Amino acid sequence: MGKYRIRVATGDSLLAGSSNLVQLWLVGEHGEKDLGKILRPIRIREVQLEVEVSLYLGRLLLVKLRKHKSLVGFDWFCKWIAVQGPGTQGEAFFPCYRWVQGNEIICLPEGTARTVRDDPQNQFKKHREKELEERRKVYRWGFWKEGLILPIAGNTQWDLPRNERFLEDKDLDFSLSLAKVLKDLALKGSLDLTNSVRRLEDFNKVFPQGKTPLAERVRNCWKDDALFGYQFLNGANPMLLRRSTSLPSRLVLPPEMEDLKTQLEKELQTGSLFEADFSLLDGVKPNVIIFKQQYVAAPLVMLKLQPDGRLLPMVIQLQPPRNGCPPPVLFLPSDPPMAWLLAKTWVRSSDFQLHQLQSHLLRGHLIAEVISVATMRSLPSLHPIYKVVSTGSGGHVDILQRATAGLTYRSFCPPDDLADRGLLDVKSSLYGQDALRLWGVISRYVEKMVSLFYKSDGAVKDDPELQAWCREITETGLQGAQDRGFPISLESRAQLCHFITMCIFTCTGQHASTHQGQLDWYSWIPNGPCTMQKPPPISKDVTEKDIVDSLPNLHQARTQKTFIKFLGRRQPVMVALGQHKENYFSDPGPQAVLKQFQEELAALDKEIEVRNAGLDLPYEYLRPSMVENSVTI
Repeated sequence: MGKYRIRVATGDSLLAGSSNLVQLWLVGEHGEKDLGKILRPIRIREVQLEVEVSLYLGRLLLVKLRKHKSLVGFDWFCKWIAVQGPGTQGEAFFPCYRWVQGNEIICLPEGTARTVRDDPQNQFKKHREKELEERRKVYRWGFWKEGLILPIAGNTQWDLPRNERFLEDKDLDFSLSLAKVLKDLALKGSLDLTNSVRRLEDFNKVFPQGKTPLAERVRNCWKDDALFGYQFLNGANPMLLRRSTSLPSRLVLPPEMEDLKTQLEKELQTGSLFEADFSLLDGVKPNVIIFKQQYVAAPLVMLKLQPDGRLLPMVIQLQPPRNGCPPPVLFLPSDPPMAWLLAKTWVRSSDFQLHQLQSHLLRGHLIAEVISVATMRSLPSLHPIYKVVSTGSGGHVDILQRATAGLTYRSFCPPDDLADRGLLDVKSSLYGQDALRLWGVISRYVEKMVSLFYKSDGAVKDDPELQAWCREITETGLQGAQDRGFPISLESRAQLCHFITMCIFTCTGQHASTHQGQLDWYSWIPNGPCTMQKPPPISKDVTEKDIVDSLPNLHQARTQKTFIKFLGRRQPVMVALGQHKENYFSDPGPQAVLKQFQEELAALDKEIEVRNAGLDLPYEYLRPSMVENSVTI
C-alpha cells in the first residue's frame, strides 16, 4: 500500500506527442495494479503523476501501457517511464524509446539488463518470449536476388516498422532537401541536353557551389599521380589496396618492358609494391542510358610506396588478358600525358563503381540491415547485448552478387583486414591508423560491458538468446556465411566481444569511412565518373577530345553531382558515435562504462584533430565527432 510518483517522458520530434489517453499498469513481484486511463502524453513534456495503490506490489518488474484512440488514433513516442514508491528503492527506470501504436499492450521491463541466466525464477520469461514473438511478426526477412544477403521485408519506407523510419524532423529535412535537388535537376538538367562538353574545363559548369576545401583541391590536382595514389589509401574507397606478395598473373609484360619488370620485382622485394585489382568488374554487363551504350573496365593498378609515404602508380592495365587476343595495352607514367590521364580516369570510374556498390552499399548499408533485423528478432529489450548494439540494367546486381561471395569475417575487422592487405605498417594509411584506434576504443567499451554480464565463457555458451542472434546473422541474414569465417555460435567472452565490436564498427566507423568522402572526391566529375561512354583505349594515341567523349555527358554529370551533394552532405540531425541520448541501462555499472567510452572517443577525436593540423591533406572521416552512431543515410 502507498503512493507512487510516476514520470513519463515523451520524445522531442515534431509528432511525438499524442492526444489519446494512455492506460498504465504497475506490475510487481507480488501483484499487478491497473491505474486506468490516467495519461495524455504531450510533446516535449515530462508528465508527472501521483497515484495511491492499495495493494503492496513489492519490487517493480514491469510497467504496462496501452494507448486508447478516440475518433482518431495518434502514435506516441515514449522515451521512458520512471516510478518511485514502496519497494522501488529509489526510482525505478523503465526505458522505452519507441512508438506506441494501435491499442496493443506494451510491456516495459525495468532497465536493469538481464540474460536468461540472470532470471532464475523466470520472472521475465514470458515477457521475453512474447516480445520476440511480436517482433518477428514485424521484422520479417525479405528477398531480393539469389546470391545476395537478405534485406528486411518491404518495398517502401512505409513498409518498414515505425521504429525504423526517420523521425519527423529528419524525414522532413530529407524530403524537402530531396525535392529541392530534384527540382533544380529538372530545371538545369533540361538545358544540359542541348549543351555538350567540349573540354575538360566544361565540367566546372556542374561543380557544386559550397564545395569542400578538399573538393577544390581535387579539381585543381586531379591529374597528379600523387593524388591518384593517395585515394587508394585515404580516399572514398580505402578498401581495395593491398601489398603485393607476387606479380599478378594477369599482368602480362611484353619483352620490350623488361625494365618495368625489373622495377616491379625490385619494389616487390623491398615490400613497397602495392596493387589495386578491379577484377570483380570483369565481364559485368554495362548499362544503356538513353539508347547509348555505356562501358565498364576491370583495371589493375600497380603502385610503389615511396619513403616519404606517397603512393605512386607504376603501370595500369585496363582489362585482363583474353585467350586468343593480343596482350592488353599497359599504360605508364612516361606515356603521352593524355593517354596516361585517360587510363587513370578509367581507374577512377571503376573505383566509383566498386565503392558505391561493394564498399558503401553492401559492406555498409546492407550488412547493417542484417545486424539490425537479426538483433530485433533474436534479442529482447532486457538483453544486455541488445542495449549495446542498439547504439542499373542488372550489372549492379551482378557486382553485388560477386562481392557478396567474397565477404569474409576478417575483412570486417580492421586489425585482421589491414594485416591481410599488408597495410598495418603503412604510416601514410591514415584510414588504417584511425580505423585501428577507433576499433580499439569500441573494443574496450564492449569488453567492459560484456564483463559486467558474463562472468565466464560458460555464461556465453549457455545464453540461448545470444546464440540465436549469432545464428540469425550468419546463417539467415548472411545466407550461410560460416564458410567465410562468420561464427554460427559464440563459445567465449573473447569471441563475443570480437563479434559485437565488428557489428558496432561496421554500422558506425566503417560506413563513415566510405560515406563521408563522396562530396570531397566525386564533386569534380573527371575524378570519379559514374559512367564511361566510350570503350577503354587500346592505343596511346589519345587527345583531350577522346577523354571528354569518354566521360559522362553534361546531363549525366549534373545528375551525379546532384545526388552526391545530397547524399554526401553533413546531416543537420546527426548523433555522433557514443553520444546517443537514449538511456537503456538503469544500473550504474553500464552507465560508468558508457561515460568512459565517451571520454575515450573525445580523446581520440582531439588526437586526430591535432594530427590533421600538421597534414597537407587532413583525414577526418573517422574522427569520432564525425562518425554517426548508426547508418542513417
